Amino acid sequence: MAHRKFLTLTEVHNLMSAARNKQTGVRDSCLILLAFRHGLRISELLNLRYNDLEMVEGRINIRRLKNGFSTIHPLMSDECKAIMEWSQIRAQWKPAVDPDIIFISKRGTQLSRGQAWRIIRQAGEMAGTTTNTHPHMLRHACGYELAERGTDTRLIQDYLGHRNIRHTVRYTASNAARFAGIWEWNNLIRRDFCMKNT
Repeated sequence: MAHRKFLTLTEVHNLMSAARNKQTGVRDSCLILLAFRHGLRISELLNLRYNDLEMVEGRINIRRLKNGFSTIHPLMSDECKAIMEWSQIRAQWKPAVDPDIIFISKRGTQLSRGQAWRIIRQAGEMAGTTTNTHPHMLRHACGYELAERGTDTRLIQDYLGHRNIRHTVRYTASNAARFAGIWEWNNLIRRDFCMKNT
């Protein structure tokens, strides 16, 4: 279990709940939510800017790295609420060196990769997650959760910005839900009927 590379939806929720108990909890839970919901790589997450958000329309511009497809995703109401709550607290902190960067430290500097790793690792420890959590697990959690919901592989590919579908099929290939119903009686009856009539 320690080598698992993704988190379940329940574990992501537990991570956000645990993160909220810290002094920087509003920021940290918002960071975890956006990373998971949009399958963001750590650099994509930390480079999010306010001009990437269209709060009224409920959209976010996802600028993919690693030669990935950049896309526009919908922003859900819980994300808008988390962003607005964080922005109110952020305004009380030291002015940001770059005012357009969403996730900053209390010193006003852009969060570093190391800081983001610590935030997610500590949230995992506080939540009692059985595996060592790190930011990329949230991207994988997004892919696996979309597959569990029966999302088409091509749509997951576009959502995560994969250029090559080989990177996407890992989520759908291990999705047990796609086999649901193949052993149900309707399938057996239909097969028996076909065999009798051949």
